[in-house]
Amino acid sequence: MNNETLKKILIMVGNVVLAGFILVTFIVAGVVGYYISSAPALTEEALTTTTSSKIYDKNGGLIADLGSEKRSNAKTQEIPTDLVNAIVAIEDQRFFNHRGVDVIRIAGAFLNNITSGRLQGGSTLDQQFIKLTYFSTSTEDQTIKRKIQEAWLALQLERRNTKQEILTYYVNKVYMSNGNYGMKTAANAYYDKELKDLSIAQLALLAGMPQAPNQYDPYTQPEAAQRRRDIVLGEMLEEKYITKEQYDIAVATPVTDGLQPLKNTAAYPLYMDNYLKEVIEEVEEKTGYNLLTTGMDVYTNVDPAAQQQLWNIYNTDEFVYYPDNIFQVASTVVDVSNGKVIAQLGARNQATNVSFGVNQAVETNRDFGSTMKPITDYAPALKNGVYTSTADTIVDGPYNYPGTNTPVYNYERGYYGSMTLKGAIQYSRNIPAIKALEATGLGKALEYLNSIGIHYPELLYSNAISSNTTVSDQKYGASSEKMAAAYAVFANGGTYYKPQYVNKVVFADSTTKEFAPEGTQVLSPEIAYMMTDMMKSVLTYGVGFNAAVSGVPIAGKTGTSNYADEELANILASNPAAASSSMAAPDHNFVGYSTKYAMAVWTGYSNRTTPILDSGNLVATDVFRSMMTYLNPVETAKDWDMPNGLYRYGSYLYLSGSQRRSYNSYSSSSSQTTEASETTVASEDSDETTVEVDAQTTPSSNSNQTP
Repeated sequence: MNNETLKKILIMVGNVVLAGFILVTFIVAGVVGYYISSAPALTEEALTTTTSSKIYDKNGGLIADLGSEKRSNAKTQEIPTDLVNAIVAIEDQRFFNHRGVDVIRIAGAFLNNITSGRLQGGSTLDQQFIKLTYFSTSTEDQTIKRKIQEAWLALQLERRNTKQEILTYYVNKVYMSNGNYGMKTAANAYYDKELKDLSIAQLALLAGMPQAPNQYDPYTQPEAAQRRRDIVLGEMLEEKYITKEQYDIAVATPVTDGLQPLKNTAAYPLYMDNYLKEVIEEVEEKTGYNLLTTGMDVYTNVDPAAQQQLWNIYNTDEFVYYPDNIFQVASTVVDVSNGKVIAQLGARNQATNVSFGVNQAVETNRDFGSTMKPITDYAPALKNGVYTSTADTIVDGPYNYPGTNTPVYNYERGYYGSMTLKGAIQYSRNIPAIKALEATGLGKALEYLNSIGIHYPELLYSNAISSNTTVSDQKYGASSEKMAAAYAVFANGGTYYKPQYVNKVVFADSTTKEFAPEGTQVLSPEIAYMMTDMMKSVLTYGVGFNAAVSGVPIAGKTGTSNYADEELANILASNPAAASSSMAAPDHNFVGYSTKYAMAVWTGYSNRTTPILDSGNLVATDVFRSMMTYLNPVETAKDWDMPNGLYRYGSYLYLSGSQRRSYNSYSSSSSQTTEASETTVASEDSDETTVEVDAQTTPSSNSNQTP
């Protein structure tokens, strides 16, 4: 090939590449142009107003108009320089140097994400404001189209308005918790002052709140609020907006400094507050939109009459005797046929001036004790073919946690000897529960728990009788919400439904998203029925008897957590009432269900070191019985139908031959992974103190020890 031919080939290749580049450029330009042409209009109304969101109950009745609360918009001249500096320092340090899109910041974020592995955003304050005004934060909506439209509108915003005007839009748009929209409104509500009169520490707090206003609420989350405020102050110092002396004074100031008592401005009944908090979170999780700052109509699953009844049970003396005014209750009620949460309340005597604060009904920081036994031990054991009847026996005798020398104790430190599964559940024996977990295997048990929405960083044998975890994280452990959904599996024949608060959202442009319940079969109808049959017996004995509803078939389980030995000794030494009580526990629970509803109840004190004494022993079952009596009229009550795969002999249920063979086959082909976790339980020094208090009398006790 001569040079002339090679030259022609290279020219031809170059032309093809150039033509391809031009073609791709035109296509990209065309797509970008199309996306830009379909972007929302940049209007003063959209930039300055926050449309209210209307919330409806399961019947279509209006229960809340969020966003309709009073708000005060700040004028540009009312915004102090220190607030501007605080916002810029924490949100967009190059705000005054770019024109809506910051190429340098985008490049920096890209390099950081590659080198550190931690995601860092490259959005400017303009883009954040545009997203807050027009777009969703849902992952599925983070498309190229949305990013292009967001950048385009940010560029147009910079052409349309001055930096001062853009900051003013932002200051007035953001949600600031407790029904307050805009930082001026928050300054008035929180401090009874104008923005110009606030200290640097107070301004830094306000500047840091918009990213997660409820999480950084100084009234309900003071520690998180202070950490966030101090981060803002640190950025202000680094950017030289404040001196080291100003920084030191500000970080030394309590985050509660100057806070005034909040006034109740909620546009909804107080008894709906906890439920609405979960609605807000679920809407954002499913759509990416914050209904507090984006106008929409939300249709929920709450039964307003049931929610009001639950409030009355908590806050009047008509239904339940409470030891004192600070004794607390948290509970969730779900429809067992679909997982819809019809009622939920996280506390008694709730503050009337705080919106969407801590909801103990969904918190996993307290122990559900022996209510874990059915779902951690016995249901997985039956599912995996370890047992095939409710008459199968386990020996309740001296026993150590597997792989350790740490003994397991029952409440009275005695033993019942050989007993059936049904008896082990009825009398809430700890040793049989842990033996069932050991026989099943930690891996298989955790697999089942995960399938019903309950997770642990690692399942320990102590979790056979406790929901305590080694990690303080909301995604691990149990809550009344999780437990109600877990027990609903037994009630409906083996299907798990994730708890659901919202069934439909209608956006301002009339587009609609509907959320149908999605169930997963996690147990066979036979095993679900066996569990129900065994847990019916709980309501014929001891504390469980107090949960029974006359004329209504009910099944359930009691649960109590205990203090570690050293904790208990300190409590008894400092609390004469505890020393003379037959019971001193941090948590007492009941989880149960009918054919219609499942309900989980936690009781205790907000301060865990304040013990539940004898007078509080029956509160959980009292609350359950009162609510279930309301929800299950005797004239409409039904019992469960026994599946064809079971037969009854006396008081016990047995899998039929074909069912038994299928379970045995499943069991023999399934591996049980227990070794990995057995070595960790030895460090659980306080496991033996988490024992059940239900068995106060025994059918055949050979106890030679005292509680």
